[in-house]
Amino acid sequence: MDLSYTHRVLDSARATRRYFAKFDRIIDHIRSVTELSVGEKLISRAEADILGQYLGDLNNSFTALSYKYLMTNRAPDSGKMSIDKTESGFPVFSEIIQLAADSTQAKKHLNSLPDQERLKKDMVNHILSERTAPTTLQYALAQRIYYETLVSENLFLSQNHPQIVWVGKDLKRKKRRYIVHWASYDSKTNIPVVYLMVVDDTASRALPHDERRWPRVQDALMAQSLSELKLLTIAKGFDEDFDGLHPKSLRRFHLGPMHSHAFTEQHGPIRNVLAEAVGEEGLDWALAWTVETLISDGQKWVKSGVFKQAPREVYKLDAFDLSGKMDGVTDITRALILPHRAYQVMEEKYAEQFAGVRRYVVGQNAKILSYS
Repeated sequence: MDLSYTHRVLDSARATRRYFAKFDRIIDHIRSVTELSVGEKLISRAEADILGQYLGDLNNSFTALSYKYLMTNRAPDSGKMSIDKTESGFPVFSEIIQLAADSTQAKKHLNSLPDQERLKKDMVNHILSERTAPTTLQYALAQRIYYETLVSENLFLSQNHPQIVWVGKDLKRKKRRYIVHWASYDSKTNIPVVYLMVVDDTASRALPHDERRWPRVQDALMAQSLSELKLLTIAKGFDEDFDGLHPKSLRRFHLGPMHSHAFTEQHGPIRNVLAEAVGEEGLDWALAWTVETLISDGQKWVKSGVFKQAPREVYKLDAFDLSGKMDGVTDITRALILPHRAYQVMEEKYAEQFAGVRRYVVGQNAKILSYS
């Protein structure tokens, strides 16, 4: 399969370092936007903390990859990384799969490599004696740090299995409330996606301690972690499969795509904005941040057997949206995180084309300003 139309290979150490330096700053900006969203009452404090966890994991994965490809085209067998240049701007799905595979073998690699102190001493000796750059030793040190990162840090992988956060309980109604969260690196869009589901548990045994239900819940949610599935489909299926669990809300955060004049081939008005905003290095990007929300509007009783009935959630949908863009959700919030230079170009020439898109603008000292 010819992937040259959608994939771009970062074929130099300079390009790889610039790419990961850009993402390091962008992830910090996403953290700031998350905190700002709490103040704007767009997300809760608990949701912000959960997102912060996944952003930290994503940053760890990118840090590991930055060491893996630190010596691209400068050392033999250094390897080259591929990114999705048309749809996401993120590393392609296969890079994340390989990251997970490498993590299972990381300890074996560390046992076969000298420690960092030894490698650094050998590098100094090589420089003094050979008077050349110790590229082979630099590559070995970068690989050492890569495997150390895989062992010591939590990573954002292709599948990040569901976890539970306790919210509270209602003794009168005999129910407990949790936030169940999970994430995936979508194989079709090459974009990290985070799911947060508020669930009421009315069963006699708490979900986290129920060895019969909890594994089934995890499997069911991971099987539904596909961007093309509607939130309504995911929530209704879950509600029907688990009688004692009631999804009160479901949110899906798309952390991308990342558009960059230097690395991607974007289309539409964002292409013109970034092309005209080119100037100082590192200011030619924009990250899309999309939040889909589905909220329960109540319950109804339905037959679940010959003589049984069970409560089922009734979800609030936008009945007046005729475009189909919000089919299966209560609300969609679309936003862009972008530097001030790109924002100025957007407002001066392309504001109408971005109507309805919230703008989070990175100003001086990385301060984030919000414009709706």
